Amino acid sequence: MCKSPTVKLDFFYPKFHRKNIESIKVMKTLFNKYINTFRGLSTEVWWLALITLINRAGTMVIPFLSLYLTKSLNFSLSDVGWIMSAFGLGSVIGSWLGGKLTDKIGFYKVMAFSLFVSGLFFIVLQFLTTFTTFWIGIFLVMLVSDMFRPAMFVALNSYSKPENKTRTITLIRLAINLGFSAGPAIGGIIIITMSYGGLFWVDGITCMLAALVLLNVLHPKKSKTIDNLKIENPQSAYKDKAFLLFLAAMVLFGIVFLQYFSTMPLYYKDAHDLSELEIGILLGLNGFFIFVFEMPLIKWLENSRFTKSGLMLFGALLTGLSFLVINLTSWSGVLILGMLLMTFGEMIAFPFSNAFAMERAKKGNPGEYMALYSISFSVAHIFGHNAGLQLVDAFGFDKTWYLATILAGFSVFLLFILKQKLKIKKL
Repeated sequence: MCKSPTVKLDFFYPKFHRKNIESIKVMKTLFNKYINTFRGLSTEVWWLALITLINRAGTMVIPFLSLYLTKSLNFSLSDVGWIMSAFGLGSVIGSWLGGKLTDKIGFYKVMAFSLFVSGLFFIVLQFLTTFTTFWIGIFLVMLVSDMFRPAMFVALNSYSKPENKTRTITLIRLAINLGFSAGPAIGGIIIITMSYGGLFWVDGITCMLAALVLLNVLHPKKSKTIDNLKIENPQSAYKDKAFLLFLAAMVLFGIVFLQYFSTMPLYYKDAHDLSELEIGILLGLNGFFIFVFEMPLIKWLENSRFTKSGLMLFGALLTGLSFLVINLTSWSGVLILGMLLMTFGEMIAFPFSNAFAMERAKKGNPGEYMALYSISFSVAHIFGHNAGLQLVDAFGFDKTWYLATILAGFSVFLLFILKQKLKIKKL
């Protein structure tokens, strides 16, 4: 006679029950550890994170910009390359100007102006349809928009304790990537339902909303500086040799990294036949992984024996490998592997490069140092997008990805030299 299945379930139930309880305990422990990585950050830093989140929720225009210019305005890849150079040139001048103004009038006024005016400019940008007008338009948008970056870095320095610098930067990056993970996916839906014009409206409105939040929650009278950065007889950032070597490595790293936001979407579309929605989801995967893993990863790395320069080196290496792997097969699944390698490279390289720049900034005027750090990526915008698009147009995607890998190798080499110099001379 067969045994009753009920008896069998009753026999095993206690084991299943214990396993469920143990699993819940493990999950609760992991969740508490994750939450603990956010503790100790100031209220002002959390407000800055919210402002950044609102602002970046509308950045779905940027990943789709090359597609918009080629598909909707029928510009050639060469034209798009020059427009992306205007994007970078505006970013360079905006970052420099933002740093100068931050040292003179303070970060609060610079951030408020940048957010509100760039929002207006983004809305106007959709009505510019010729090469010349769009070139001028994107230049002005980025000039005003990137005044925000050095001001925000100085604000972070002012609102965070010395021991929380890297985690503060990571929180801001989480806000950026949370907005950016949702942005491309939403952007793909907006393109399908409202056309590309809707992207410009959303981006402009979110920038202005971020300005309104800033004006209401971070008034100078309500804030107090936690870390005084004023230095007597400040050293010029232009004479800091270690910092200049670091900036050169960041320019090369930025050129490679930025391919994911200009040439790579075209590769997804043309070489793998992905739709705008699929491209948005794949780019959104980057932001999702950063949101989930970056803060615990940074917390663990901060407490490790690894140096900032060594971690930047490893991050640049992973990013370079992300371009190499996608050339190994035509299978579309490899795009996910490439995205994951780039994501972990980004998660390691950016927070620690930012922390390194903020640490060096204590030698001189913080606005000048952080402006140069921002400018290093603005320079990458000038050359990276244009060079990538011109190379794709002339030689195709595969050779372009090999060249990107080599360029990442040069960045790794410079960071290795920096690591050795810092180790020997204790600069």
